[in-house]
Amino acid sequence: MANAPKTTAPAKKQESGNSGNLFASLAIIICFVIGFVVYKFVMGDPSNFIDNNPENQPLPGNYFGMVYHAGAVVPVLLGLFLMVWVFAVERFIVIGRASGTGNVGNFVRKIQSLINGGNIDSAISECDKQKGSVANVVKAGLLKYKDVSANVGMDSEKSVLAIQKEIEETTALEMPMLEKNMNVLATLVSIGTLVGLLGTVTGMIRAFAALATGGAPDSAQLANGISEALINTATGIATSTFAIVFYNILTARIDKLTYSIDEAGFSIVQTYAANHK
Repeated sequence: MANAPKTTAPAKKQESGNSGNLFASLAIIICFVIGFVVYKFVMGDPSNFIDNNPENQPLPGNYFGMVYHAGAVVPVLLGLFLMVWVFAVERFIVIGRASGTGNVGNFVRKIQSLINGGNIDSAISECDKQKGSVANVVKAGLLKYKDVSANVGMDSEKSVLAIQKEIEETTALEMPMLEKNMNVLATLVSIGTLVGLLGTVTGMIRAFAALATGGAPDSAQLANGISEALINTATGIATSTFAIVFYNILTARIDKLTYSIDEAGFSIVQTYAANHK
């Protein structure tokens, strides 16, 4: 029976991983579908073009028509741009829940104060109020603290190791949830620029093709080629810029939570070691 909790933990972790993978897969597909729908039916709406014909030039000052003429790379870039926002918002929500209901820094300081005063039960109650990943790890360490304290025959060094192990195992279960889908944002940092560069190259090919025609260059085709290149470049850069900004912000928040967990765990272990010499 003592081994039962250890067998259920990987199952919970795997279940969480499967649900996260399903979300990521569906989000990617839906973003690309929305990108194509916006490109085809919003930007490609006939009212955006001269004589209501998408094959003609866009109406003067009509940016939707200009973007539509930027080529087939546009819906891909739109899908990538949407993915940046979807995964960023999803990570902000998850990390916000992991932080708990109150300020993490204040929570850790209050836990440290209660532990130093020997109020372990009060500290556990504060964890129940705070909730979130940090509180879950701290609570697991405090419960193990009470458990080993009740076992008067247990060696002090072994008790400290038991508390450390409990904190490490609980942290190992909580941290993957925080870091999940961060690799998607990291990938979008590079993919956005590369796809934008692909659109730039295809646009310049069209522009030079217009210059290479016999006689006078096709000014409309030349303009479309240059427009395609610039629009795809701008969209790709915007995608990568937002991705790297969100990635850095989210990474900093995860690091802050990790530091809070380490700080609280260190206080628990040190307090026990000091009181059970």
